[in-house]
Amino acid sequence: MKLARIDPRARQTREPHMLMSIEEIKEYLPQRYPFLLVDRVTEMDPGKSIVAYKNVTVNEPFFNGHFPNQPIMPGVLIIEALAQAAGVLGFKSKEKKPKDGYLYYFVGADNVRLRRPVVPGDRLTLEAEIVTNRRGIYKFACRASVGEELVGTMTIMCAERKVDVD
Repeated sequence: MKLARIDPRARQTREPHMLMSIEEIKEYLPQRYPFLLVDRVTEMDPGKSIVAYKNVTVNEPFFNGHFPNQPIMPGVLIIEALAQAAGVLGFKSKEKKPKDGYLYYFVGADNVRLRRPVVPGDRLTLEAEIVTNRRGIYKFACRASVGEELVGTMTIMCAERKVDVD
């Protein structure tokens, strides 16, 4: 039996329903490892909403100290992951990128409720919906979940700013 030669580029194809790979996400977010907390975007309606996810692995740097014998993803990093997903939505909605001199700063979170710990092996689903956008200040309704279990809900605010590009 002769095996067909596999084109190495075929391995780089997108998984079903993936809108943005990690390389595309890096075009819209200035964060990098270990602080880039969005792995894939699976749904997006620019100007309205986004669904993305973060695969949480045991080798995440924060698990070394939070907590060594019972690793739990820090709640503030769940908030940051949702803010990053919201940032991708904001950038894509306006077709702006950090390389063009734009950033979205996290400026606040209201009504934060965390209900379930996130542990190694979880796929953290990140959902954000634009509530308002006034003069470059976005308000997003956000939800994090693992499978069918709700992890947390909150309202996140981000401010679009023009910055100097080197």
